Amino acid sequence: MSIGIRHAHRMMARPGSWFRVVAGVGLTLVGHAAAADPPVVSIPRVADPPALADFATGTPPDGLLRVDDFRQREPGDGVPASQPTIAYLGYDADNLYVVFVCRDDPTQVRAHLTKREAIFGDDLVGVVLDTFRDRRRAYVFLTNPLGIQLDETTAEGQNDDPSFDTLWHSEGRVTPDGYLVRFALPFKSLRFSNAPTQTWGIALGRIIPRNNETSFWPYITRRIASFGQQLATLEGLEQISPGRNVQVIPYGTFTSARFLDGSTVADDTRGRVGLDVKMVFRDAVTLDLALNPDFSQVESDEPQVTINQRFEVFFPEKRPFFIENASLFQTPQNLFFSRRVADPQFGARVTGKAGPWVFAGLAIDDQAAGQGLQTDDPGRNRRAGTAVARLQREFATQSSLGVLVTSRDFLSASNRVASADLRLKLSENWYFTGQATASRTTTADDAELSGPAYDAELWYGSRRFRYSLEYVDRSPGFRTSLGFIPRVDMRRVGQFVRYSWFPGRHGVVSVGPSMFSLVNWDHHGVLQDWEVSPEFHLELKGNTWLEVGQSVSMERFETVPFRQRATSVWFSTEWFAWLSGHVNYRAGTRVNYFPAPGLEPFVAVARRGGAGVTLRPSSRLRLEETYLLSRLTTPDDWMAPAGSPGSHIFDNHILRSRVDYQFTRELSLRAILDYTAVLPNRALVALDTTKQFKADLLLTYLVNPWTAFYVGYSDAYENFASDPFDGLRRIGGPGYSTGRQFFVKSSYLVRR
Repeated sequence: MSIGIRHAHRMMARPGSWFRVVAGVGLTLVGHAAAADPPVVSIPRVADPPALADFATGTPPDGLLRVDDFRQREPGDGVPASQPTIAYLGYDADNLYVVFVCRDDPTQVRAHLTKREAIFGDDLVGVVLDTFRDRRRAYVFLTNPLGIQLDETTAEGQNDDPSFDTLWHSEGRVTPDGYLVRFALPFKSLRFSNAPTQTWGIALGRIIPRNNETSFWPYITRRIASFGQQLATLEGLEQISPGRNVQVIPYGTFTSARFLDGSTVADDTRGRVGLDVKMVFRDAVTLDLALNPDFSQVESDEPQVTINQRFEVFFPEKRPFFIENASLFQTPQNLFFSRRVADPQFGARVTGKAGPWVFAGLAIDDQAAGQGLQTDDPGRNRRAGTAVARLQREFATQSSLGVLVTSRDFLSASNRVASADLRLKLSENWYFTGQATASRTTTADDAELSGPAYDAELWYGSRRFRYSLEYVDRSPGFRTSLGFIPRVDMRRVGQFVRYSWFPGRHGVVSVGPSMFSLVNWDHHGVLQDWEVSPEFHLELKGNTWLEVGQSVSMERFETVPFRQRATSVWFSTEWFAWLSGHVNYRAGTRVNYFPAPGLEPFVAVARRGGAGVTLRPSSRLRLEETYLLSRLTTPDDWMAPAGSPGSHIFDNHILRSRVDYQFTRELSLRAILDYTAVLPNRALVALDTTKQFKADLLLTYLVNPWTAFYVGYSDAYENFASDPFDGLRRIGGPGYSTGRQFFVKSSYLVRR
């Protein structure tokens, strides 16, 4: 089954991004009356920036706006926050200031000195700003009690965008009666209209993880599906502007590598320099230019099982140029997946908002398309051209109509995609989203493919009840070279429903059932898939979650229908500040999609699971262990063909050990050890025995997301041996070096 509503709804019910927990479509609630109209407050202009020391003595300076009526969003709904929280606000010509005074037992406060954005599991405070007051999009700024930052953007009807980064200032300290945090948010880092008097939406929040508690000022309830419409109105901001805003970020890298190229080992030493430039016009329009852009990926991808997968596995984007404002290109169908652009030399992007219009455009080349081709290939060293454009018109209350077009060309091959999408707010709890898309593709041999695709979803969100009905239709000829669409020729109907009770006693936060179902036909009317998956969830204090589920399904593969079943258990906890972990296990049946030559695909017994533990013996040290297992064996009644001994089909083991040490707020050291093994029975599955060991060491000095210095080293070994006659051959253990790299990378932000 391709990624769809089931995955999205399951993830929304579990702890994750702070704003995804608090602003995601409602899954937790109680029975208070609907929230009153959000308050309207006026923020004063201050002559001197407030300092954290001013609040440590309990006598904050005069002239600041004070708010203190923080109300729970969970586990209660409208219940006063369990710990007193006061926030003070003011502004000057350059910054918006927010200071939190959070009362608590300091021995219970969770605060770790960690790298930027690695603060989940700690106590948090945050500021949400809707700078256009459109009730659709907002900035989110979060810190832990030590002032470690995380920023992201959110938009109604879309996934939150944690990849957003901007420059702002924060500091925090734990005190004898709780902790203090100060935000200084530069107007230069925000986008807003150029009106002389500003009216913004605002919310202030606090999360206490040991109580599963999130509270807000103003009171924000999950019984209303929209978060944005419940923000308070902030008035009094006058004569502010981002001003002249130009960011220049030069960077340089040096890499010395030794890697396996075919059957031989090659050495490569090279340097690369480049430049990223950001310019802001009329306060709300941003132009980004990149020359030889920095597309290196410092952080490694999280481990995933990739064998015996029928469809492509998704790995999220982590490269700097693409992650900012990525949500502006997001539509119900993923038509722009930026990892399709592998190695550009020049790129330009424009994003902005003017009244009810939101627009974004991207043009970039890709040198990877012509690399590695034979010397006589006409495409050798040629580039692919890529362009993406997005325009959206907002209307009524949180409704919008948008268009998206994408284009990719390489020699005579081309792909054009155009779509229109609609979001309608039907009531406080009911929404409709839909998208119609058409594509036209010309292949390198001049063949042509074309066809439409459609997506429609009706959903309801409240505190106790969640429902979604989705229809997806993709024609056989539909293609998107720049998107992530793993499956076409389908007409799928899916439903998800969930109900929760909130006992509020004996440590139980919420409990209840859910159900997911789908049915899918191809365009000839042949049934391809169906699935029914009931689940039961239990949420306890300490961010402790338990889910158990059962699924039965049918999947048609290579014209043969295969019945499958599975039982699953998922458990995670952050009960202790120094220890957290998760474990999941799924047992049932699964198709062997890649049987050995001479065999047909067949249903096998499947075992799949994972476990992870995070240990924090001190505020600076973090230890993580992750283990993933995927196993297939033959069923007891399976008739093995001659020459296919044993019941074992394959085992796939993935083990990761990670150590992070934070010397200071800027300086950190990270070490990762990865081991992966695929152990097949080649009489039953078309896989090779592979064993890989990789070590990865990274020293980071990070002042802000653009001013940073990295030194890294990695070394990988596989189970190869060199044979003078046959080249490389597989052996027992990973003792042959297949990749070794040392790199130095530096970038610096110049802001005017």
